[in-house]
Amino acid sequence: MEGGAYGAGKAGGAFDPHTLLRQPHTILRVVSWLFSIVVFGSIVNEGYLNSPSEGKEFCIYNRNPNACSYGVAVGVLAFLTCLLYLALDVYFPQISSVKDRKKAVLSDIGVSAFWAFLWFVGFCYLANQWQVSKPKDNPLNEGTDAARAAIAFSFFSIFTWAGQAVLAFKRYQIGADSALFSQDYTDPSQDSSMPYAPYAEPSAGPDPAGVGGTYQQPASAFDPEPQGYQSQGY
Repeated sequence: MEGGAYGAGKAGGAFDPHTLLRQPHTILRVVSWLFSIVVFGSIVNEGYLNSPSEGKEFCIYNRNPNACSYGVAVGVLAFLTCLLYLALDVYFPQISSVKDRKKAVLSDIGVSAFWAFLWFVGFCYLANQWQVSKPKDNPLNEGTDAARAAIAFSFFSIFTWAGQAVLAFKRYQIGADSALFSQDYTDPSQDSSMPYAPYAEPSAGPDPAGVGGTYQQPASAFDPEPQGYQSQGY
């Protein structure tokens, strides 16, 4: 169940790295983390060219420093955000508060959708600036592969972050019926304190009461008792 995938089991349970690493949302986070490294690494290393005539560096994207700055900023912040939510995935099973679990999943939805939007803007911005770049600014075609890689992985990042938002939304939808938002979740098959279901006694003949006899578990000591004196009708 997808809801249990994000901190399945009882709150305070032991951390299982193998289970965590097999979860779809964890895989998408790691992929997004790698994509962010490619984007800001490509721009930092090869996104700035030296101008012999001017004696200073300029951005490979149409000499627009804002384009390079945007790509680096989004890449670095996405890198840190991935690390933050990977840490949250590890810590999530230890969260005992139902409200805190809901807040964590809701923040995952909002942050992932927000970063998908930022990557969409970044892809459009970098692609546009690259398209209008003048060949005379880079006659030797230096750093062109890195510039294209930053654009391509910005595009791929749109879908990895959108995928995280979708998975988080699905977890929120089914969280109430799973271990996700359960403060004291216990597998019913392992819980000996669970009451037995009513047992229907087979009837061999007509039932004097008009219905098949059933065995009901005695009232629990925790059930509310009638308050006050109950008068008998005469």
